[in-house]
Amino acid sequence: MSALAAYAALDEHSRGRRFPEPRPAYRSEYQRDRDRIVHSTAFRRLVYKTQVFVNHEGDLYRTRLTHSLEVAQIARTIARALRLNEVLSEAICLAHDLGHTPFGHAGQDALNECMMDFGGFEHNLQSLRVVDELEEHYADFDGLNLSFECREGILKHCSYNNAIQLGLLGERFINRQQPGLEAQLANFADEIAYNNHDVEDGIRAGLITVEQLLAVPLFREYHAEVQAKYPTLAGRRQVYEILRRMINHLVTDLIDSSAARLGTSGVRSIAEVRSHPGPLIGFSDATRELNYSLKTFLRENLYKHYKVRRMTAKARRVVRELFDAFFNDPTLMPDEHEATGSRLELVQGPAGRGRAVADYIAGMTDRYAILEHRRLFDPGERT
Repeated sequence: MSALAAYAALDEHSRGRRFPEPRPAYRSEYQRDRDRIVHSTAFRRLVYKTQVFVNHEGDLYRTRLTHSLEVAQIARTIARALRLNEVLSEAICLAHDLGHTPFGHAGQDALNECMMDFGGFEHNLQSLRVVDELEEHYADFDGLNLSFECREGILKHCSYNNAIQLGLLGERFINRQQPGLEAQLANFADEIAYNNHDVEDGIRAGLITVEQLLAVPLFREYHAEVQAKYPTLAGRRQVYEILRRMINHLVTDLIDSSAARLGTSGVRSIAEVRSHPGPLIGFSDATRELNYSLKTFLRENLYKHYKVRRMTAKARRVVRELFDAFFNDPTLMPDEHEATGSRLELVQGPAGRGRAVADYIAGMTDRYAILEHRRLFDPGERT
């Protein structure tokens, strides 16, 4: 731990856990966080939750699980280079999508619409809810009882109304403070991973082409480099050679730019990081523009592709119809979820029932949501 920078998250300076526990004998506190996340039910479910493509569409597209592993790998590289806490960075990245609904952002948007009268739905808050309340493993507490620093990293965004209900964890949103550096870098690792890997999956699916991507300056630069070095290379290997260079460009720039910011900022502790006027992890201006151009291209050409829109429309319909059916008749849910809904409704009224239904749907994998929809609405499907 002595090799870490003074402003890194250190075990001995942690703000602790919601429920005090004895220190682990052979692991750090953040190793314990990571291990609990990997052993959680929600983490296992990520293998059947998708990024852009519905799970049954093919075996080679990213899932939330493979995405989370790729994000963690990028984050560890950045953390090590900046002398930040590598294990905490990894834990945050492995947990960041635990609250995602089936069908990616389409499912989240649909569930948020269904929950609009009951506090809304946001996957970062749901990820926190998973690790704080919904996981059921331990005798002494609900959830995983993760460290404050890991929970802080999971909660990337939060409205003021939600923040005031979160106690210490919500204070940075109320006071407009920064999270720790490990949380900051996890956000960038997530963005680097999904942008570049969506390019690969989009090409594989035939929704975007290499020729279209030449309009993206970052892609065009490394396409020219790969073509000059390997003039006969084409297809999947060519795309991979381009993408590995793009990822290296973004990661290297992020490390160099962040190191420079940290050096000039004068911060000497995690407390000073939190009170700093702005984030200290970030791209250079030039690379931020390159990355923005890539994001814009994907938004306009991949995420708005008519085949993706068709999938999105179907996914939203499945989620909306599941929510309406379970909310109107909670007895259609499995017994444990119905019981949770009844308990929450006694305390919170209809909002409690809605939250229980949202918890049940958000925990579904793509294939399970499709199966539940068939069970409810297809007269020929066995229940």
